[in-house]
Amino acid sequence: MNTPSQATAADREAIAEAANPLGLDGIEFIEYSTTRPQALGQVLEMMGFRPVARHRSREVLLYRQGAINVIVNAHTPALSNGAGPQDKPVIAAVALRVRDAAAAYRRALERGAWAVPSRVEVMELNIPAIHGVGTSRIYFVDRYDRFSIYDVDFVPIPGVDPHPPAIAGLHFFGVVQYIGNDRAEDWSEFYRELFGFVELPAEQRFGILPKGRILRSPCPPASRFYIQLIEPEAGVLDVEDDEGLQRIGLGTADVLATVAELGRRGVTFVESRGVHTEDRGALTNSWLGSVSFELVHDERG
Repeated sequence: MNTPSQATAADREAIAEAANPLGLDGIEFIEYSTTRPQALGQVLEMMGFRPVARHRSREVLLYRQGAINVIVNAHTPALSNGAGPQDKPVIAAVALRVRDAAAAYRRALERGAWAVPSRVEVMELNIPAIHGVGTSRIYFVDRYDRFSIYDVDFVPIPGVDPHPPAIAGLHFFGVVQYIGNDRAEDWSEFYRELFGFVELPAEQRFGILPKGRILRSPCPPASRFYIQLIEPEAGVLDVEDDEGLQRIGLGTADVLATVAELGRRGVTFVESRGVHTEDRGALTNSWLGSVSFELVHDERG
């Protein structure tokens, strides 16, 4: 029989496990698919990223600033449906950090996720993945501390700092996902049942684009991130193929200082009646027809 203190400790562990069933610990990388890797690379460098490594056997580059990893994939096929990259860059995958990738993958499949067939070549890691929104993938990564997935699949670019500092403490804040009409509950259930996300109250909002539904990951506070689900505007024809990951949200402790620094690097921001830069957040103008970034005030920076 447990003593009261032992019982309390056991209860706490059980609660923590139930609240974070896959052991999520943040975002490891976000991957873009594109036929224009150099053009997208120029955009990323303007945003403060630096190319730090090349894939051993594929046309894939790793960009980084601080703890933010972005992969640019021009390899064919790059999407989960076997299609090749498109002219307009699309967010093709999100990799989630987990305690045990194999266990997280198995549990996700048991809860109804669809597996993505592996296409591993010689000397490559087998990173388990499930289908996400549209043609995107969700990877599970458990090698992100002292030994990472990049140590196996990528070759460092000579003479480049492998860990360039982040501009103004930028870090992953989350992703914005466009969904079809009346699909908010379906997608909320998807993230809730598979990963343990919780819906935030309607009055709890971030940034300058507060519409839609916001889901919070079950990660520890330091690595927590958010998914914002946005339906079409009222009266807009719903097209199922329009569902997908729209943009990356980046957190910063000082939005205005970050905007000023990025402005010196050539980044411009949306300034209109409905959307404009303020201390809560900012939205970059779009590049290449599809790429934009949202800054959100977040003290973790």
